[in-house]
Amino acid sequence: MKVFSKVSLAALAAATFSSAAVQADPVILKVAHQLPSVSAVHNTVIVPWCEKIEAESQGGLKCQIYPALQLGGTSAQLFNQARDGVADVVWTLPGYTPGRFPVSEVFELPFITTEHEPSSRALWDFVNKNAMDEFKGVKPLAVWINGANLLHMRDKKIETLDDLRGVKVRAPSRLGNKILSALGATPVGMPVPQMAESLSKGVIDGALVPWEVIPATKAHELTRYSVNTASDTSMTTATHVFVMNQRKYNSLSPELKKVIDDNSGPETSAWASRQFRAADAVGLKAALDNGNEVYEITPEETQVWVTAAQPVIDEWVKDISAKGKDGAGLLQEARNLVQQYTEESKK
Repeated sequence: MKVFSKVSLAALAAATFSSAAVQADPVILKVAHQLPSVSAVHNTVIVPWCEKIEAESQGGLKCQIYPALQLGGTSAQLFNQARDGVADVVWTLPGYTPGRFPVSEVFELPFITTEHEPSSRALWDFVNKNAMDEFKGVKPLAVWINGANLLHMRDKKIETLDDLRGVKVRAPSRLGNKILSALGATPVGMPVPQMAESLSKGVIDGALVPWEVIPATKAHELTRYSVNTASDTSMTTATHVFVMNQRKYNSLSPELKKVIDDNSGPETSAWASRQFRAADAVGLKAALDNGNEVYEITPEETQVWVTAAQPVIDEWVKDISAKGKDGAGLLQEARNLVQQYTEESKK
């Protein structure tokens, strides 16, 4: 009877703890980003992630999502909002804060990355080994790349570098600016939300963006031509980060930390990148349905572009080396990781 009594008391205690845990007020995570709620990243990455952690925590974690910079500030301030606790979780692009992520931006160099998922797995490994000092104050939940950035032009068809001379093109990042300059264009840096108005008013002649942003910004209605290079690697891309305030994470119970941990890391990064790949297909279809011309420059012309962009890579290596790091080694490591995961994805 004594044994039965002890077991019964233990079961009762466990049941009481479980009931208390369920009845406890949930931890509300303020999740912020820059794009409208109709955007692909909102509906295919952020909302599903929030629903998953709520389900796996049995309601212990809930998200309050603030799209379109509803917590105030600018796109460039989102990372600091996560670090400083204005938001608990943030999705943003490191390229909006030039110079803040000098090592991890190697993945935005011209003709480095390949497909979404293998390049995103490579990025996760690279960041965790080489660039965690760029993420002080936050816990990386996922990092990934979007699809290849293409040139989407209002009314000028681009077929050679000469066609780009002096053309004003929206650039996605610091390196995007440099790449466009190397190709002879005139870069105009701006976040995605400003792009549509700038296209419609003729402030810019085109934009360097991936397909996934096209529907939400209606850029397919504001452009006529979309051109890519004939290469297995992307002319450029943008790195994305999904980060959590470190203090907020530290304040969670072990059980809730495990839920966050189970929804972070290389698999979550790869999953997010797959959503962007699917969104790219939607953007491409929108442009084709609108009657836009989608094409590639020739392989021969592509090589001209690759050669023209090489100084951007050389300058990055020089700048990183000047900071006391092995620029050439980091570049080669990034390339090796991309190649490794790309080859594995084909098996």
